[in-house]
Amino acid sequence: MRNNTIQYGAICELNGELRVPEGSSNPGQFNYNKYLASHGISYEMIISSMDDINCQDEGILNSIYKLREHMKKLLTNKFSEESSAWILALVVGDDRNIPEETIELFQRWGLSHILAISGLHIGLVVGILYFISIKLNIVTRENAQYLVIFALPVYALLAGGEPSVWRASLMILLVIILQKFKQKFSISDVISITFLGLLLVNPYYMYHVGFQLSFIVSFGIILSQKWLLQGNSIWLQMIKLSFISQLIIIPLQVIYFFNVNPLSILLNVLVVPYFTFFVIPMMFFLLAILPIRQLAESLDSLFRFVHHDVFLPMLEWLDHYVYFPWFTSYFPTIIIVVYYALLIAMMYNLHLTRSLRAFSYGVILTLLLIGLVTRPYLSPYGTVTMLDIGQGDAIVIELPFRRGVFLVDAGAGFSYEDMEPSDSIYQRIIKPFLHSRGIGEIDAIVISHEDIDHAGSVPFILEDFKVGAIIVSKYYEFNPELLEKLAGIELIRVASGDELRINEKMFTFLSPGVDRKGSNENSLVFHMKLGDKDWLFTGDTDMEAEKAILTNYSELQVDVLKVAHHGSNTSSNSLFITSINPRYALISVGKNNRYGHPSNEVLSLFEAEGIQVLRTDQSGAIMYRYTEDSGTFYHEYP
Repeated sequence: MRNNTIQYGAICELNGELRVPEGSSNPGQFNYNKYLASHGISYEMIISSMDDINCQDEGILNSIYKLREHMKKLLTNKFSEESSAWILALVVGDDRNIPEETIELFQRWGLSHILAISGLHIGLVVGILYFISIKLNIVTRENAQYLVIFALPVYALLAGGEPSVWRASLMILLVIILQKFKQKFSISDVISITFLGLLLVNPYYMYHVGFQLSFIVSFGIILSQKWLLQGNSIWLQMIKLSFISQLIIIPLQVIYFFNVNPLSILLNVLVVPYFTFFVIPMMFFLLAILPIRQLAESLDSLFRFVHHDVFLPMLEWLDHYVYFPWFTSYFPTIIIVVYYALLIAMMYNLHLTRSLRAFSYGVILTLLLIGLVTRPYLSPYGTVTMLDIGQGDAIVIELPFRRGVFLVDAGAGFSYEDMEPSDSIYQRIIKPFLHSRGIGEIDAIVISHEDIDHAGSVPFILEDFKVGAIIVSKYYEFNPELLEKLAGIELIRVASGDELRINEKMFTFLSPGVDRKGSNENSLVFHMKLGDKDWLFTGDTDMEAEKAILTNYSELQVDVLKVAHHGSNTSSNSLFITSINPRYALISVGKNNRYGHPSNEVLSLFEAEGIQVLRTDQSGAIMYRYTEDSGTFYHEYP
């Protein structure tokens, strides 16, 4: 029997095309193939219609998941949009209704753990069950424990069954069961048994970010509990808790988010108690009083005022004015080992109240982090990276010793409905790459021309990165939205013959010299020297512009050519190519694009001239790593 509803646990027969999932083609990009492999999935199936799925029966757990969906619909209908989004996130484990910008705000400030159901939530569930069953004399204490043993796994499933939920639930269940059998285990034994038990059930949990963060923070708190409990000040204990929680996740935060925000330690001291004593209890209380309509509406309004009108605007203000993250490219394995060795040594000495020795280890730990963040500024290597963004251009230039970071074009896809640029390429490729390289500021963006495949991601970059200058031709026509975003950013218009020096790097502009009445025709063409090679960046210029360049700069010779217009035969005239005599031709082009780029005519010309061609559709991102007197090309695909 065919149906369009797939029930949890059903046995299904599928008809479709089986293929290997695509991996990433750029550094820093989310690797879908690797992600699926970390969940034990090797293939994906492309199904053209739901009629190609034939499912029968359903699993035992499907009734629980049906109840979860019913709860979500009920909460969405009964509470305001703002309140229901947080109830669903903090009680049911579904944060899809929380605005994406809020989730990103929490990520930037190291507050993502608050959005995940964990020990605090499970503790509240247990407390509520005990209160209802014992304090109201419904059942005995022993029966209440059986109620908890039954209810916690059900709640873990209702809350989405994430590893952090199972960790907290299983730890409490294990403690209750051990007490019943009069067995004494330390809390470190309990968490270790839970850790090993979950991995035995599903070894792929080891790759789950929530699993990693949940256990490493829990281990850190347990091992530091004596130090955490020293002193009588609750605020001092909160600072200590935030301090150890943030320190212990720094390597994972760098690996997954490429930055560290030192001020997040202080912010956690304020935000964690706010969620602990107000937001999370309020969510459970709103759920409990759902049948009492007037009271529920009043508390709904109170929560919206406190959370949405006061707390979130305050967090956004802090994010705008005091967000100073440390961006770093990656955390080498050996440095991770040294980091945790130093952290354990520091905490051990704090545990023994050897303050001076602990302080010494803390100083070394801080210097290690500073060294990690400042590493690009000490490196004699520069890089030029042509990102694989499909049918478009985005080139990142990093000078040695991080003396400058320049972006040449930043293309985007677009919506066929309104032809407006989409932020998909920016979010998936450009932004992750910049963060993975430890880049938080861009000295200048050169926009060759107005087309979306070259300029579409610029507005999104201006929102997230500090940009020193925007460089365009004298004939560039800004749309009002982009022009508005340029407030406070230097706008430099250039033409053929102009030279511009930024951070000791010279840009020599060769075109356009006159207004050719077209965006491609008016593409900025410029020359610069990077390492021991001369580079020519051409945008989407045409053959007429190439002829003008040869007329005005007859002695022009280059080593590396960024091929114009994705290898179209409207550019790369044979006379032009022969005259400038490049050794390498870099083509940014989409796989199986509908334009037929690059053209066979252009490729044949390069082959005849003995020019090595590097293409993003075949090689993924193309990187040139160089020093002042040498350099090497690399590409993302093997």
